Amino acid sequence: MPRPFVAYLRVYEPLSAFDEALVARLRPVVDAGGLDRSDVGRREREVWLKSQLYAPPSTLPGELPDGRQSTSAVRDLLVLDVADIPVTDGGAAVGPGPLICPLDLRARSAAAMVGFITTATPVLRDSALAGTAEAARGKAATVLGELPRGAVHVVSTTWTVPLPWFSLVDPAAKQVVAAPPTDPRRQVFWRAAIGDARRRAERARDLAATTFGESGPTRVLADTVRWLENFHDASAVELDYGGLVQLIDDDQLAADTSAEDVHAILEALESSDAEAVGERFDRLREFWGGLAAREQQN
Repeated sequence: MPRPFVAYLRVYEPLSAFDEALVARLRPVVDAGGLDRSDVGRREREVWLKSQLYAPPSTLPGELPDGRQSTSAVRDLLVLDVADIPVTDGGAAVGPGPLICPLDLRARSAAAMVGFITTATPVLRDSALAGTAEAARGKAATVLGELPRGAVHVVSTTWTVPLPWFSLVDPAAKQVVAAPPTDPRRQVFWRAAIGDARRRAERARDLAATTFGESGPTRVLADTVRWLENFHDASAVELDYGGLVQLIDDDQLAADTSAEDVHAILEALESSDAEAVGERFDRLREFWGGLAAREQQN
């Protein structure tokens, strides 16, 4: 079975950013190395499927039937070594390590439920929810309120990568793990110190606002900047293609210059070079258009 076609933007925090009582529970998992990165998609799908077998039907992934967070949720985390994070000269410090990223599956599901309630038509909403929309909103608010800083460590997107996300990383920091498309070890990702990611995102937001106004990419960047503000200043950020690598062949991966193109667009906006902006947008549209078409086919 293929991995879910999901890409991720993650934040890894030092253990010192967490409550002492929680650290005591996390430490054995961290010492054991946490989840294997290649196993994240399968684990998320497993937790979701398990929740569908519970009663009541309003049970969220990562939650027990009585509404409490599953005791196994503490094991759902990724671990990074500080040495794996590129830092710019004079940039923000990272660590001390190890750095951890809880998957926050229950809270992410609650946030997704709020988004569904907000955007779905009344007919679809009534048919999909086990109870009322008000009850679902209330439950989601309770779950999200249990987060230490009210923010999940992972945001995800299906079938594509929001182009503004590439502005957070250094294009030269791209990591490619070669493997056959169906092999879960096949990976593409970037990592950055959160201080560097914040600085890059703020610059991109300001340029986008000047050029495009407050909607579109500006809104994505503004939301991303606010999200990053929730985390420890010595954290790290990771942009991961996740299961999308199953849809991109080796030649396409070799030709992928998405991060370079986004940064070139930002430089072109600074210099008011409209022709360069158009050329880079065309390259991005050509590369990601195929994945967008697959989403429509599914």
